[in-house]
Amino acid sequence: MTERTPGPRRPVLTAVALTDPAAALSGYTIGVTSDRRRDELSGLLEGRGARVVLAPALRIVPIADDAELRAATRACLATPPDIVLVNTGIGMRGWLEAAEGWGLAEPLRAVLARAYLVARGPKARAAVRAAGLQERWTPDGESHEEVVEHLTGRGVTGLTVAMQLHGESQPEYTDALTAAGARVIEVPVHRWAPPTDPAPLHRLVDLIAGRLVDAVTFTSAAAVQALLRAAGPATEPLLEALRTGVLAACVGPVTAAPLRRHDVPVAIPTRARLSALVRTLVDELPKRAVSLQVNGHSITLRGHAAVVDGELRPLAPGPMAVLRALADSPGRVLSRAALLQALPRNADEHAVEMAVARLRAGLAIPGLVQTVVKRGYRIPI
Repeated sequence: MTERTPGPRRPVLTAVALTDPAAALSGYTIGVTSDRRRDELSGLLEGRGARVVLAPALRIVPIADDAELRAATRACLATPPDIVLVNTGIGMRGWLEAAEGWGLAEPLRAVLARAYLVARGPKARAAVRAAGLQERWTPDGESHEEVVEHLTGRGVTGLTVAMQLHGESQPEYTDALTAAGARVIEVPVHRWAPPTDPAPLHRLVDLIAGRLVDAVTFTSAAAVQALLRAAGPATEPLLEALRTGVLAACVGPVTAAPLRRHDVPVAIPTRARLSALVRTLVDELPKRAVSLQVNGHSITLRGHAAVVDGELRPLAPGPMAVLRALADSPGRVLSRAALLQALPRNADEHAVEMAVARLRAGLAIPGLVQTVVKRGYRIPI
């Protein structure tokens, strides 16, 4: 179920059999930072059983009436570009729609038809073809670096390059083309703006830093940067969680670049599709799960549940935290004070006892959690 509120709801404590792909992500909580395609992505995740936390990092603001876009369009008509870089499908469609409103669609389409069209990815390529145009080249990795390398390798001295921006100016790429001798026209088709309600994004920062989500999905580099800005003083705890406990899943290498600059390992699908992104999560999250054999039972820990002999058993946060702490050191006795550190703030040792009792009741495995008199608790090995 998608969470429309800033944080995830408590799980319903019922067992679920993991017998088909629809349960592949059951027991996991996944953050979604996309705005425009959040319903599509959350639907795909929920279809695999995941609990989704929606926290749009940005929203796209069309600027069809913006003076900058109109000026860039007239500049392209006055000095037809030799090369046109189409960054996004939505940007290409928006540009042509805006030109249609100004009565400039056909002249613009004629200019684009004569140019060396570069479509940065499959969505951009589809938009180019839908407009009745044909791209001349597409990079394998969908990165701006590949585009700049390709264009400078062909030679751009004295040429005009029109670059459709992806939400904001990208001076590192325009400067590289300018340094190679090109004249660059930036085409600002849309802009990124902060979310209307920033509370869900700030809540997601807290959930990531507290390792209360298992993964976070990103569909644009701008969303990554917005999340880091939202973290503010908590940026380093957030990054540390993404490096060690929370999986960052990005739709493509361009999206992943800001995280990689912070040494965050990233999961990327082989194709830049939302369905492929979900399949990557289905493949990767179970690999990170802790598994145990206790008294003849197979136990695998997921985000907010344990899989016992193939059956999913959701747990409340307290019992799940205790189980995870004990499972990290099977056979080792952990004191109440040690387990208290795993529980939410302001808990006391009585809360540890209650969490252990609820854990035993929830999993119903005799001898799963042993009491060691005057010392604490352990999972036998």
